[in-house]
Amino acid sequence: MIFEEPRSPKKDPSEYIIQAVSQALDLLELYSDEVDELSLGEITQRLGLSRPSGERLVATLVLRGYLEENRLTQNYRLGLKNLQLRRAMIQQLNLVELARPILQWLVDQCRETAYLVLRKGECVVYVDAVETDQPVRVASRVGAWRPLYGTASGKMHLALMDEAQRDALLPAGDFERHTPHTLTTRAALDEELARIAEQGYAVDNEELESGVRCVAAPVRDFDGRVVGALSLSGPAPRLHDERIRAELAPLVMQAAAELSRRLGAANAS
Repeated sequence: MIFEEPRSPKKDPSEYIIQAVSQALDLLELYSDEVDELSLGEITQRLGLSRPSGERLVATLVLRGYLEENRLTQNYRLGLKNLQLRRAMIQQLNLVELARPILQWLVDQCRETAYLVLRKGECVVYVDAVETDQPVRVASRVGAWRPLYGTASGKMHLALMDEAQRDALLPAGDFERHTPHTLTTRAALDEELARIAEQGYAVDNEELESGVRCVAAPVRDFDGRVVGALSLSGPAPRLHDERIRAELAPLVMQAAAELSRRLGAANAS
């Protein structure tokens, strides 16, 4: 028979707290949307520290890059190290996992197929979808690669780039025609992109596949960079102009703003 030594009772988690680490985290948590800078006196007062303790704590966080001094005001603000940690956290999040419930919400609202679309070089790739339950629907595009200039999501990306980026991604000369509605010249595309940038959403007017229309809005990360798009796709008779303006464009913009918010984008609305 094997005898086990009696185990000591588990300690309360609070017994493991290192006071200096806890104080450092308390200091960082003083900052918020309303508080972007604090003086040394404000820090020590809010944390209930002596001035020497506050000075050591602040100096340590400045040295490690978690705080920085504004030399004009001599106050302290969050340092770039916090942004690096935030970037690492966001990169670890699964974009598809975050997008899936939002795609489902879109389909529930309008009963059209919703996609998460990413840019890969001069193309977009459809990485996930929630399909409509309507009997007449467009075949799934998941896994498909399409040229930027011929899709709503691709045009959405192009509209938010500078001209040099567009030049590097678009074909020289006229573009390949896929349907009678394809924009095949740079002048026609640039005119369309200006309109897209102003209105905040893009429409594929049967430019890639006859009988199929799409509407897309941009997804941004915490740096404000466009990292993808959400789109709705369906038969052209159902996705007519009036419905796009009144219902589908507002829905897809709302969904894209919510996904952007979950990725840490500021002022996503």
